[in-house]
Amino acid sequence: MKTLPSFVWLLFIGALLSLGSCQQNATDNSKAENPPMAGFDAAGSDPKAIEIADQVMAAQGGRKNWDATHYVAWNFFGNRKLIWDKYTGQVRIDYLKDDTKVLVNINDGKGKVFRQGAEVTQPDSLAKYLDQGKKDWINDSYWVFMPFKLKDSGLTLKYLGEDTTQAGEAADVLRLTFKEVGTTPNNAYKVYVDKNSHLVTQWAYFQEANQSEPNFIIPWKNYQTYGSIKLSGDRGERQITDIQVFDKLPESVFTSFAPVDLQQYAATRN
Repeated sequence: MKTLPSFVWLLFIGALLSLGSCQQNATDNSKAENPPMAGFDAAGSDPKAIEIADQVMAAQGGRKNWDATHYVAWNFFGNRKLIWDKYTGQVRIDYLKDDTKVLVNINDGKGKVFRQGAEVTQPDSLAKYLDQGKKDWINDSYWVFMPFKLKDSGLTLKYLGEDTTQAGEAADVLRLTFKEVGTTPNNAYKVYVDKNSHLVTQWAYFQEANQSEPNFIIPWKNYQTYGSIKLSGDRGERQITDIQVFDKLPESVFTSFAPVDLQQYAATRN
């Protein structure tokens, strides 16, 4: 049997080393451009799924622009209006079905509550409504910002292959499960990522991760640019409206129960 000349072996070995170096550089670039949150289950996640998560982040505007976004506001299906200071964790929730207002810091759980015409001062009641406010923020924000949170703490990503959305679009499918984080750690999601735009175009929700069929499947449509990031409020039959991004808002938004008219403040333009 003929042996290959030594210079051919050297070229072959060099190519392998170069390929390995490129793959390592791609991994390093991913970590640098979109580092996972502390506690993200990188070991249990698929490399392909992580790669797609990074593509989603880039398509939404990129990690740098997401981190730089200061204030965001939205109307959650006509039930609640929320304003979130991403820098400090301060959140204002105006409940639209009654007069309840919750001003809570989601990082430490502290805040104050207005309900039935007066500020809530009884400690147990205050704690209950602050906790409910934080839970509502967790839910309502996930419906808007989930694509930015694919590498969050406690999350495991799996790549399920290619599939077609209900709209007939080709997509890569990710499975999201959670390790004892959030208020509903037993949930799971299938997230459909468009193969061309790399934007999330559909999700399927499983109340229990071991369910064979989802509780619902809902589209993510009509992305718009707000400031330097892309967001979708179109969930098919239901709409998340009044999405706005701000560079500056007064502190009173998060400390006073007085009504807030965001129209008097300049929204961040793209």
